[in-house]
Amino acid sequence: MFNSNYFVYITTNPNRTTFYIGVTNDLPRRLTEHFEQSGKPQTFAGKYFCYNLLYFEPHTTPEHAIAREKQLKGWSRSKKEALIKSQNPELKFLNHLVMEG
Repeated sequence: MFNSNYFVYITTNPNRTTFYIGVTNDLPRRLTEHFEQSGKPQTFAGKYFCYNLLYFEPHTTPEHAIAREKQLKGWSRSKKEALIKSQNPELKFLNHLVMEG
C-alpha cells in the first residue's frame, strides 16, 4: 500500500465534525504538516484542526490522484462518510498506521 507514489486522504478534527480532502506524494510528511498547522487560520485544515487521518487510498499517478480528490470534494458529506466507513467503520484515527509504517 505505501509503495504507491500518491495518496488521496481524508482527515478530520478531534470531534470528527469537519472533513478535509487532500492529495500528497508523502502521507506521513503531510499529516505532520497538518498537525503543525493546527489552529492556524491560514489554511482550511489548520483552521479546523483537521489532522486526524480517517481514510486514504493509493494512486500510481498524480493525475489519477488529483482527479479522485476532485471527485470526492464534490460528494455530499453522507457519501464521504459512507466511503470512509467502507474501510474504517468506527471512524478511528489512522495516523499511527501511516506514521509507524
